[in-house]
Amino acid sequence: MTEERYLTFALGKGRLANKTLELFEKIGITCEEMKDKNSRKLIFVNEELKLRFFLAKGPDVPTYVEYGAADIGVVGRDTVLEENRNVYEVLDLGFGKCRMCVCGPASARELLKHHERIRVASKYPNIAKDYFYNKKHQTVDIIKLNGSVELGPLVELADVIVDIVETGSTLRENGLEVLEEVCPLSARMIVNPVSMQMDAARIRSLVMRIREIRSGDDI
Repeated sequence: MTEERYLTFALGKGRLANKTLELFEKIGITCEEMKDKNSRKLIFVNEELKLRFFLAKGPDVPTYVEYGAADIGVVGRDTVLEENRNVYEVLDLGFGKCRMCVCGPASARELLKHHERIRVASKYPNIAKDYFYNKKHQTVDIIKLNGSVELGPLVELADVIVDIVETGSTLRENGLEVLEEVCPLSARMIVNPVSMQMDAARIRSLVMRIREIRSGDDI
């Protein structure tokens, strides 16, 4: 493709988008339109660099990327794993670090050790299923919740939960603890497979520049 084609980015709303834009500014990619907090625009454009940006709810980002509505997406690894879309994960951006864990009361530790059939509550049923069925080889009943999953064990809806843990303070306040770690999480850059072929040079250049600035930050 020619350089005239716009490269479109879908960014997960909130802190993730803010951190991504901060990172992009370090490599000379800016979008002044996005800094206007009063703007009601949905798509923001940098005409000079032929770039377009839009904000989306986290779980929607991989969908936009898979179907080519966005060439590149930035979203948490939890969303990448849960949505399991046909996208390339090309870069760990290093921010938004946390862990996906199995949590519950201390008494539930024995249930996990002995591979008993238990009930697991989670906002992330696909991640929970993959962990228990494919990694632990333990049969479980998975209950999808959308709100505070910590309630699950407290009201005896579930024995344990699978959820994101940052500081662990909410767990401790409710008498729960981390029992097992499923995987580390952070913000990831994902790319549409067709875009990766059609705009390989631009995308690889972008990834390389971000890698360089990140390695500099790590020093």
